[in-house]
Order: sequence, then C-alpha cells, then structure tokens
Amino acid sequence: MDKWVFLNGEFVPSEKAHVSIYDHGFLYGDGAFEGIRAYNGRAFKLERHVERIYNSLHALYIEMPYSAETFAGYIEKLLEMNEVKDAYIRVTISRGLALGLDPRNIKGEPTVVVSTDKLSLYPKSMYENGLEVVTVATRVANPQVLEPRIKSLGKYVANIQAKLEANQMGAGEGLMLTEDGHVAECTGDNLFFVKNGVVNTPAAYLGILEGITRETVIELLEKIGVKVNVGVFTRFDIYSADEAFLTGTGAEVIPMVKLDARNIGDGKPGPLTKRLIQEFYNYIKSLA
Repeated sequence: MDKWVFLNGEFVPSEKAHVSIYDHGFLYGDGAFEGIRAYNGRAFKLERHVERIYNSLHALYIEMPYSAETFAGYIEKLLEMNEVKDAYIRVTISRGLALGLDPRNIKGEPTVVVSTDKLSLYPKSMYENGLEVVTVATRVANPQVLEPRIKSLGKYVANIQAKLEANQMGAGEGLMLTEDGHVAECTGDNLFFVKNGVVNTPAAYLGILEGITRETVIELLEKIGVKVNVGVFTRFDIYSADEAFLTGTGAEVIPMVKLDARNIGDGKPGPLTKRLIQEFYNYIKSLA
C-alpha cells in the first residue's frame, strides 16, 4: 500500500487508516467496490469507473456524501500525493456503521476508502505463453438473486471460492459457468474466444460483470474491423475455438491457450489475440 489513503473525506497516512469493527462492509459484505488501473499517473477510464460505482451504490440504496465529479477529483489527488505512475486503485464503499442487518440502524455516512498499490496479477510468462484455465464447480450467482451490474462486496465470495478451486488444480484461472451450464466468466476476468475470424463473448444477462476493459476491447475490435458476437455459449464452443483471451482491469488482455487440459487452437497465443494486445497498449499510450 502506498503512503496516503483517502478515508471518509480526508487524506491520511496508510498506517493510520482504520475502519471500525462495526462497519457493515466488514460485518456483512454490504457495499460496493471498484478496481481502477493507473497508467503514467492517470486513472484509466476514471469517469466510467466512477459512474459504475455510483450506479452500484444507487441500486444498493447507499448515498455518497460527494458528487461523482468531486469524488473523481479525490482519486486524482490521491494519485498525485502518492506520486504513482502505474498502479492499482482500489475504491471500497460500505453502507456505514451498525451491528445488525437492518440498514435503518446505520448512523452517519457511508465508509469511503480509496487506496493505491502495485498490482501484478499474472507473471510475464503467462502473457507470452498463455494461460491454462480449468472449469470450477462454483457457479456465478444467479442474476435473479444478485444483480451482476452491482459490483458488490458480498458477491465476490463466490469468485474467491472459484479461485481457490483453480489454485488447488494448479491452473492460472478458473472458468465459472451459469446454473444452466453456460460459459459465464473467469474468477476475475471476462472471457472472449475467436472462431472463424469472429470474436465471441458471453452476454451480460448470464450474470457476468460488464467489465470496463471488456467494453474497451470490444470498441478496439470493432475499430479494426473485427466482428464481435455477444451470445450464449457452452464449453464445447471454447474447446473448438481457434484462440481465446481474457480481459480485466488487473489482467488487461491475456491469452488463454487451454481449457480443462484441451488445447485451444494450437495451444499457443493466437494472431488476433497478439494484435489485440498491441492495440490495447497503443490505446493506453495514446491517453498519456
């Protein structure tokens, strides 16, 4: 963690940044969060990330004490104070303080925390050689139970359980399915696969998070003239794909070369994936 943290309207030294044991996020996972990437000292798609967390909070009936524009300014100020160039920005907001489930017991404003730190999700070798993925038993939450567009704290217990399964099998990532057995997403990344020159990705209504890197990649693919198909798929579609890749704030764009010990294509990062990675980095550089 870097030197300064934004906590409830103030910038405080990280070693003095503490949250109450009665915080609803700590007690019940009652809140929302965002992970934002910083490149060359600038937050990547900050406005879009702030918009998403404010939408999540609105759906959870949590009212922020600052406007979206003011909050974005606090995030930019924290980057400046910590003198970071390339970093991970973590935004965590809980409902506030109270013991007991009933939100009516909350006294005062939400707990708002922003911190910055270094992030290295996958080793460099996995970007060069590709990621091996296994299907895990833990399913994505049914969207009729948990709205996937809310990036809530409690929802991610399932993703952590899925990651534990993947770790136990020695895989780089775990593929999560829907209750009906359709392909959804990986534990922390969105999934894409290529077949006959068309890039395919699971539809949002299946219960996936509509990742901001996912949105960016779709825009980049369409810009270079590659058709993107959003639909419903099974593991057979991935097994028989020409190539595949994952996207996420931490992962950026990373090749996926195996699923359940089956090679995808020739078992190496595909040409379209390699081109997309370069297009993504070029796009980042253009924002500097």
